[in-house]
Amino acid sequence: MKKYRIGIVGATGAVGQEIIHLLEKREFPIAEARLLASARSAGREIQACGNLEIVRETTPESFKGLDIAIFSAGSQNSIQFAEIARRQGCVVIDNSSAFRMDADVPLIIPEINGDEVEKHQGIIANPNCSTAVALMGLHPLHKRFGLKRFIASTYQAVSGAGAAGVEELDQQTRTALGVETSEPKGDSIFPHPIAYNLIPHIDDFREDGYTKEELKMRNESRKILNLPSLEISCTCVRVPVYRAHSISINAEFESTVNVPDARDALEGSPGIELWDLPNAQRYPMPINYTEKEACGIGRIRVDHALKNGLALWVVGDQLWKGAALNALQIAEVLVERKCLRFM
Repeated sequence: MKKYRIGIVGATGAVGQEIIHLLEKREFPIAEARLLASARSAGREIQACGNLEIVRETTPESFKGLDIAIFSAGSQNSIQFAEIARRQGCVVIDNSSAFRMDADVPLIIPEINGDEVEKHQGIIANPNCSTAVALMGLHPLHKRFGLKRFIASTYQAVSGAGAAGVEELDQQTRTALGVETSEPKGDSIFPHPIAYNLIPHIDDFREDGYTKEELKMRNESRKILNLPSLEISCTCVRVPVYRAHSISINAEFESTVNVPDARDALEGSPGIELWDLPNAQRYPMPINYTEKEACGIGRIRVDHALKNGLALWVVGDQLWKGAALNALQIAEVLVERKCLRFM
């Protein structure tokens, strides 16, 4: 079996660490795992794919000889280095928002539009975490009924803000319980206390009152589903949950809907679990979907406010399906379809 040289940009971050874990878990054929990060992290030693690897500073020379580079170090790093990597014949899978809406860059969820990988010219974008989780639930229903519009409210875990977000929730919780009295270290990640609170604010606000995070759901969903006029309204909320995003969706479809047909469309669809027995108190929750590859779907019911509408609840690990896992699945499709070469 052929093996591949993979670079991980942002290897010491939350998503980078999950990529390393999943490379091992899914037994991706690795010839080299090249760990790249900032100068501050260079020199650290990390176990990766059976070897003790030394983290290197990301430079223009970092990508020589690589087959694939997975970027998880923010938009600025992607803008700075992705094109350099591409010119050296390395396929870039980018977790940032830098290239998602570029018309020449495929935006991929493999279970939904995996065929698009064959159109890449060296850069492939990973969708935003909440978009990925939401569309895992909506796509099978779209195929059955024809999606017309949807309204989403997201309940996003603090790990979506990185390791520092998790640390902030932990510290604030310990302080609130009287376990810890020390002052927080450094600036706060969130604009308000997150422990025992909800913050209806993720990313920067625009003049129309929506945040950039909310518009990602609209713009990225349109591109992934190839529905440029799809009507979407979204409210994003940060919640005091460590890991896994939850999304409440009210969707309207072109054709008549019913719950049995909706369940039939969802059952057996790749990458999802139907977990919908509300009378037995069985429905997806973040605690059940942490470090789980599938997204859970439940609370399926006919919507009382929308014509041909369904209400549903979707939960998924945003560090996995919303980032690391989805990126690795893209790499697996590239290998399976033998479409790494583009120059």
